[in-house]
Amino acid sequence: MAVELASASAGETERVAGRLAERLAVHDLVTVSGELGAGKTTFVRGACRALGVVGPVTSPTFTIGHRYSGSVAVSHLDLYRFVDVSAAEWGDLEPYFDDAIVFVEWPEAGLGDLPAARVAVTLEHVAPESRRILLSSDDAALLEGL
Repeated sequence: MAVELASASAGETERVAGRLAERLAVHDLVTVSGELGAGKTTFVRGACRALGVVGPVTSPTFTIGHRYSGSVAVSHLDLYRFVDVSAAEWGDLEPYFDDAIVFVEWPEAGLGDLPAARVAVTLEHVAPESRRILLSSDDAALLEGL
């Protein structure tokens, strides 16, 4: 199933992510794709807030990953600097998947190596402040009413 939503602001993007996050469970993977500046980290921030994370939520581009504590553990990975994921690199990434809800920005480099995503999110620029948010999942009930 696929759902297309419109967002006119960063706050709206965060609210969409928050509604989705409330339906997720530990071990779920959400991939978040889009051009530079499309709002991927904003989307993850909104999900983190809904999951009880109170500290800063920033892009892990240069650190590869962040692990946040909230009502559940939340991992936030960024594969922007990867071409693919080697066995050694997977060894560094794998702990982020332990007992957490996981969000992966720029997942394209890891598509053959990452676990199956419960939800794939794509953000697209429509105008300077507007975004199209595409959510797809094999679990239609997960996306109903978003």
